[in-house]
Amino acid sequence: MVIAIINFEVMIMYKKIFQNRNFLRFFLGGAVSQLGDRLTGWAFLFLTIEMTGSALHTTGMVIAETIPYVLFGLIGGVVADQVNKKKLLILIDMLRAPIILSLVIIEYMNLLTYPVLLVFAFIIQSFGCFFNPCHRAMLPAITSIEERTVANSLIDTVSRGISVLGPFIAILFINTVGVIHFFTFDVFSYLISAFFIFKIQINETKSIVIKKSLVAAYGSIKEFFMWVQKNVQVRNLFTITFIVVFFNTWVWDVGILLMIVELSDKSETIYSTLQGVFGLVVVSVNLLIPLIFKQMNLKTYLYGSLVWGIGIVILTWTTQLYTIFIAIIIIGIGMPMSGLSRVFLIQKLVPEHMHGRGFSFNAVLLYLANVLSLSLFGILTLFINIQTIFLLSGLIIILTSLYSLSRILFSKHSWGNIVHFLK
Repeated sequence: MVIAIINFEVMIMYKKIFQNRNFLRFFLGGAVSQLGDRLTGWAFLFLTIEMTGSALHTTGMVIAETIPYVLFGLIGGVVADQVNKKKLLILIDMLRAPIILSLVIIEYMNLLTYPVLLVFAFIIQSFGCFFNPCHRAMLPAITSIEERTVANSLIDTVSRGISVLGPFIAILFINTVGVIHFFTFDVFSYLISAFFIFKIQINETKSIVIKKSLVAAYGSIKEFFMWVQKNVQVRNLFTITFIVVFFNTWVWDVGILLMIVELSDKSETIYSTLQGVFGLVVVSVNLLIPLIFKQMNLKTYLYGSLVWGIGIVILTWTTQLYTIFIAIIIIGIGMPMSGLSRVFLIQKLVPEHMHGRGFSFNAVLLYLANVLSLSLFGILTLFINIQTIFLLSGLIIILTSLYSLSRILFSKHSWGNIVHFLK
């Protein structure tokens, strides 16, 4: 009976948000575009491996796809705050489509080489530095604050769902038309995305023309940093985010796979199954979050990070495969709580005219934490075992979350502001 009532309420909430035609178009275009982006990212890696068979070259490809976000991430946020978002998003999609299509043509001309792939990967990801913050910054303009939690949940659910379904689509393409046509699919995804964005009804007075110079762009970035320094809540949010992501990245991207290799000779199958289980848990949590939290706050974010850290610590004592799955389920509960809360808080606390810079800074922060985590812990594995790294990482995430929660709940100096913030 209780489950039936919960399911009914969930259906009502999601039916209501989809009655917002602007959000429905935003959602559909974004879903297709994300699937295309995921396939293109895999295509660059798969083709690199086919051409070179080199771990070093594959690492170089990953770097080529990451560097643009470090170089242009903040500038992309500045641009998103200055221009007509709808027009910029359509322009970027219409530019990316022929660029990706040219890769297919180059392949059929037998001219596709590793250096060519590197250049195209860099260009496509550079466009993403401008598209992504602009796309995120459009959401608050087409949804009310009451709809925001449900909207963010659905968007994150799509991302996780693609992680589950994407490999099946990739395998279908590999066995039929080949990896090169991952790019062909992405061409259509850009055109479909542009169509849905074109159909969104939104009033924007800004022009597509970017009149500000690089000096002015630097001034805009500086303005945002100065604002962050004065806003304690946002500053703490970004600081905690960096710590949590830094201590999670190596564990999630490398450590778990290494642990499975030690426990079983069927590591690839088990790891793929584990990723599927994780995706299903995250999708389920994303769909339930709007029912539990009408609006999200810093406490929600910290509770999610706390659960996340507990899941990592459980991995420390793993001696059986089922224990890994239990830990992954716990992480799958904490991670979306933390992630969705962060997105909601950026939308709520950052002024609307700074949303682009807020989301681009968040992205740059995540990529920087990823690079540093992989580099540092990759070296540390030469000296200490995996379990010790898991324990260290999980405990630091837990202690950071508990310390921040204690400051919110018990700080006398900022009690009035906190009470107001948590209302």
